[in-house]
Formats: sequence, structure tokens, C-alpha cells
Amino acid sequence: MPTPNHRFRDIERTAEYLQPEKCLPPPIDYSMDKVWFIKDGCGIACAIVTWFLVFYAEFVVLFVMLLPSKNLVYSTINGIIFNVLAFLALASHLRAMITDPGAVPKGNATKEFIESLQLKPGQVVYKCPKCCSIKPDRAHHCSVCKRCIRKMDHHCPWVNNCVGENNQKFFVLFTMYIALISLHALIMVGFHFLYCFEEDWTKCSSFSPPTTVILLILLCFEGLLFLIFTSVMFGTQVHSICTDETGIERLKKENPTWEKTSSWEGMRQAFGGSISPAWLSPFSRTLYHKVPYDAEAGTGGKSSEIVTGRLEGHVEVIEIGGGISQCTNS
Repeated sequence: MPTPNHRFRDIERTAEYLQPEKCLPPPIDYSMDKVWFIKDGCGIACAIVTWFLVFYAEFVVLFVMLLPSKNLVYSTINGIIFNVLAFLALASHLRAMITDPGAVPKGNATKEFIESLQLKPGQVVYKCPKCCSIKPDRAHHCSVCKRCIRKMDHHCPWVNNCVGENNQKFFVLFTMYIALISLHALIMVGFHFLYCFEEDWTKCSSFSPPTTVILLILLCFEGLLFLIFTSVMFGTQVHSICTDETGIERLKKENPTWEKTSSWEGMRQAFGGSISPAWLSPFSRTLYHKVPYDAEAGTGGKSSEIVTGRLEGHVEVIEIGGGISQCTNS
């Protein structure tokens, strides 16, 4: 019998496609290089709100605090810093949103595909009954993306996408830059309040004093809220990379069946090579590459045990024993 880790590593509850020959083959023109976008109403709304809040902060920083300031050097330096950080934050958000997080080809659990893997007798492959895919090790099914995602950490509605193997870097950069602009905005709000208290309120802003106070308080609340939230997320993601353990694996307390990489190697893979300024760029790539189509199968770690081709717990298993065994309901 498979270990509990193998049996309950998936969340699937039903076996819609139990036999491999019932799976439709994936489209011939399937390409991981196409623009990835999840059509989820909640996620799209959250992404729009994220951009709106950044632009709101941009408006208050520029038109309420910096442009009315009499100190040209102060306004120029802080304006450049804030705008560069805001641009990098939005660029990171966009890359995290439209980058394929590591989706497994849908519908590849066909008899022909399993035969093409040329697995040894006794090996076991895992099949997702929801998207009818052969699941690589450490892949999990996302009910929002409706796909199995390699090294899926979690689904984040704020980027309208899963955080997985291919886009974790962009999500980490997004949280980092949002935390930095939030901190920068809070510092500028503090200095502006001090300046307005010393000067006439009508001279420290182009808006009326009540409007200025309301805009600054809203920015202060937004900055404090997102500073705390994104700082926690940033720390959590860096910890996941360094420990080579995703959020789902940590939540389910899975015993690792894979060989863990070192903290440094994990950072190299996630951020794209040895430490360099490219680590901070949302336009550079990670070291993860598209897995060859004929190698998209996983053996679930140790596969020496013989498992009958049937539904075990919540996971469909297909035994390779001198050929493809037929999966039937148990």
C-alpha cells in the first residue's frame, strides 16, 4: 500500500477520469510560451484594486506632498525613488500575473502518453482526476486555475494567479517593492505633517487643509496596512525558497520525498543565477525552464512499492507492470 504521504498528497475528491484511455490528448498547438491569464472575477478585481491603490499613492505623494514643497532637491530625490519603486512593483505584479506558474499540460494522462514515458515495471505515476494530467512530484491542483501547478505555493488573488515554480521570483519582488514604497510613503507623510504643523496649512498643499488631511490619513492607513501584509508575505516566501518547502507542503505537513536543495541553491534557482542586480529585476528570468513535454510525469518520490491500478484514498494511481494496467473503481 502507498504511504499516507502518497495517498493524501492531493486534494481531489472525485475520480472523473479513472481510466487513462478516457483522457483526451492535449491540443497539438499547446505552448507554455503563450500569455498566461486567469479569467477569475475575484482575482481580476483584486488586481485592479492593487493597481488603483498604487496610483492613489502616486497621486498623493506627487500632488499633495512633493510638488507643493519648496525644497526642490527633496522633491526631486524622493520623487525619483518613489516612482522607480512603484514602477518595479507594478512590473513585478504584471509579470507574476501573466507568467505561467508551472502548469502541467492538461489532459496528458492518455494511454499513449504513459506508454511513451517508458517507465520501469513497478513504477507508479499519479494522475489528477480533475485536469486529467500526469502529476509531477510536488505538483498540486489549483481549483481556481483549474490546472496542476509545479511547486505550487498558494493561489494569490492579488496577482490573479498561482505562485509556483516559474513566477515565485516576481511575486517575491512584488511584495518587496510594495513594502518599500509603503515604508517610503509613511516616512514622507510623517515629514509632511511636521512641515504643515510648522507652516501655514494653506501653503503646504495645493488642496484645502481638510482635503489634505483626509488624503494623507488614507495614504497612511494604506501604507501601514500593506507594509505589514507584504512584509509578512515577503518573509514567508523567502523562507519557503530557502527551506525548499512550499506553503501547501508546509500546511499539509508532508514528509519530503524529494532531495532538498540548499538555501543558496534555492535562491539561485528562484532568482536566476548567482547574486547580481538581475535578482532585483522583474524582467530577468529564473533558472527554472520549461520541462520537456515527454518528461512531465512524476513517480511520487520512492516508487519501489507495487501499487494496484486503482483509486487509493483521494489519489488515482496507475501501476506500470509489464505494460499499462487498467484503472478500475475499487
